[in-house]
Amino acid sequence: MLKLKYLQIMFENLTEKFERAFKVLKGQGQISEINIAESLKEVRRALLDADVNFNTAKNFTNTVKDKALGRNVLTAVSPGQLMVKICHEELKELMGGNEVEINLKGNPSIILMSGLQGSGKTTFTGKLGSYLKNKKNKKVLLVACDVYRPAAIDQLHVLGDQLGIEVFSNKEEKDPVRIANSAVQHAKSNSFNVVIVDTAGRLAIDEEMMDEIARVKTALNPNETLFVVDAMTGQDAVNTAKAFNDKINFDGVILTKLDGDTRGGAALTIKSVVNKPIKFVGTGEKMDAIDVFYPSRMADRILGMGDVVSLVERAQEQYDEEEARKLQRKIMKDQFDFNDFLAQLNQIKKMGNVKDLMGMLPGMGKAMKDTDIPDDAFKGIEAIILSMTPKERSNPGLLNTSRKARLALGSGTNIMEVNKLMKQFDEMKKMMKMMSNPRAMASMMSQMKNARGGAPN
Repeated sequence: MLKLKYLQIMFENLTEKFERAFKVLKGQGQISEINIAESLKEVRRALLDADVNFNTAKNFTNTVKDKALGRNVLTAVSPGQLMVKICHEELKELMGGNEVEINLKGNPSIILMSGLQGSGKTTFTGKLGSYLKNKKNKKVLLVACDVYRPAAIDQLHVLGDQLGIEVFSNKEEKDPVRIANSAVQHAKSNSFNVVIVDTAGRLAIDEEMMDEIARVKTALNPNETLFVVDAMTGQDAVNTAKAFNDKINFDGVILTKLDGDTRGGAALTIKSVVNKPIKFVGTGEKMDAIDVFYPSRMADRILGMGDVVSLVERAQEQYDEEEARKLQRKIMKDQFDFNDFLAQLNQIKKMGNVKDLMGMLPGMGKAMKDTDIPDDAFKGIEAIILSMTPKERSNPGLLNTSRKARLALGSGTNIMEVNKLMKQFDEMKKMMKMMSNPRAMASMMSQMKNARGGAPN
């Protein structure tokens, strides 16, 4: 399963409507007041349908219009392409421009978490702790300061045990300021790099809640105050963010539940309303479902351009240099076997299901929309390989007709599926061997060029 449930579903409708808006300009020789009006009307409707604030949507389309009319359309660029470029620039700016890193200065660095109950604040406290421990190599202390809900304290302890991160709590103490101060002293005495303080949430904004979080912030003077909000609440998320920011002046926003039925309005609006960056997104229940928020990559996805950078990053996270060298040697010696094949499948599974990965390639999101690829897409393949004896896995040439029949029976598949796997294995083996041989690759590229009639690259 993915480290992160990708945001393709979230922006699917928005992407389609942007594409429809750009089609209005197809075949036009230039951008004019007349032909841009209908296109921008579609863009504004798309934003409003995504639950974007009306004023934000209006300002966005006005800015795009001004920039589009002020630019010359080059011969090599169509008006539609120019509109895509301008909309990409403005979407990126609307969501903050560039990614903003978390501030980890201080010894220890103190991060204060705030938000309403039900926003996923406690869960994200654990996720952030795991991220800083595993990605930033920090010694993290989680602090349970929700003095009203013992279940929240217990939840944080469960998460801490699961992640191998210490949790500081005191159920006897009812003053969150004292708990937080004691936790910081404990952190200093035990060489913790980062202290993440989980505070109490409420079902709705009230003065008592705001005063309490303000007192905790004043006492701790944290490096970062982060506001956690449920993206599924749409414009309510933006309104809640504004109320919190007016009271505690937080440093950044965390959007949770982006894997749910959300239209994207909060992600597109929140920066323009509170003028604070979205720093992280949470997209699932698993503890590794956290990612830095990249406005440019999000704009790519909204406009159907895919997200190749994130795809490469997912692959690099699963990349083991020493294992790769061993695999390279086996390929060169023509010793690639089903043990290696299974290992590669497991690497892909760690990156995510095939549909999610394909959706990150430019132009593939729309193509994959109605394609149902289950999370256990490799289940049949794995069952066949695991039905093999160790000797068969290491020596695929042993698999004759009778052995294949046994594999089909043992894996709950059939002979056709076993033969299909054998064919896939042989094709993958040939391709990997060719890719590891620069001369063979050069020859293949030359043949492809000749097949195209010697067309230039």
